[in-house]
Amino acid sequence: MPDSFADDNVFLKIVQREVPARILYQDEEVTAFQDANPVAPTHVLVVPNKPLRTLNDATPEDACLLGKMILTAQRLAGQLGIDQSGYRIVVNCNQHGGQTVYHLHLHLLGGRRMTWPPG
Repeated sequence: MPDSFADDNVFLKIVQREVPARILYQDEEVTAFQDANPVAPTHVLVVPNKPLRTLNDATPEDACLLGKMILTAQRLAGQLGIDQSGYRIVVNCNQHGGQTVYHLHLHLLGGRRMTWPPG
């Protein structure tokens, strides 16, 4: 991974606690924190602690990590009280997929009715 990826990666800086964020959960593999620009009453980002630019960069060896990210979102949905009313998990990949920060992350969204298509 080029140094520039680590140097300007705000999510890695949050994982390493170099940039402030409201961290809701952190262990050796994943970190979850409030989105700074929420689009729903509940908007949490779950990121791997290791640098992965996009979902396309994940390998079969990352299967457990990807599953842990989803299960972390599920657990947080329960803790935040949106598990019964419902929530959405979104992963954006690359520019046309809507990805704006190039560190793999999933969005846990809830607290309001979600529509399709999103908007």
